[in-house]
Amino acid sequence: MDTTQLLKGVLDLAVLAVLRDEDGYGYDILRRLREAGLEEVGDASVYGTLRRLFAAGLLTTYVVPSESGPHRKYYALNAAGRDQLARSGKIWRSFATTMDTLLDDRGMAA
Repeated sequence: MDTTQLLKGVLDLAVLAVLRDEDGYGYDILRRLREAGLEEVGDASVYGTLRRLFAAGLLTTYVVPSESGPHRKYYALNAAGRDQLARSGKIWRSFATTMDTLLDDRGMAA
């Protein structure tokens, strides 16, 4: 199965989840997603997702000066982003449970 197609459907949720406990800048968020197991996520996809989530009013941003390079734009969940994370998380869990059931019923579970 091509995981890049799966990533397209869940990248918003994954980014919101990564930002749940700690703000982050673009590359930091990308690194955390990859460390969590989403190794195939692309740089451009993450940066595009951050822009889209910000434009949708789910994230706030702030700039932190850096002594070793350009300033970094940090992203943080706001109240609307936390609400969206909770809603999307419930939908994902329900969907994943349904898929697990389908796979288990057919002897395909790992």
